[in-house]
Amino acid sequence: MSHVYGTSEIVGSSTKSIDDAINQAVETAAKSIKNLEWFEVTDQRGHIENGKVAHFQIMIKVGFRYEPK
Repeated sequence: MSHVYGTSEIVGSSTKSIDDAINQAVETAAKSIKNLEWFEVTDQRGHIENGKVAHFQIMIKVGFRYEPK
């Protein structure tokens, strides 16, 4: 059986770490998008306040499988 996949680009943010930003993004997306199967980091950046890292921001592309009818 062949499969059809889609992608969606999302941004996760965390005050803790890049890993936490990825996990937050994936866990939140999984509540709305069925059949998530993979992610790819496409960009990373952060927000600075008072000379310190305040937020880690990570842009990811998530891949999901469409359900056959």
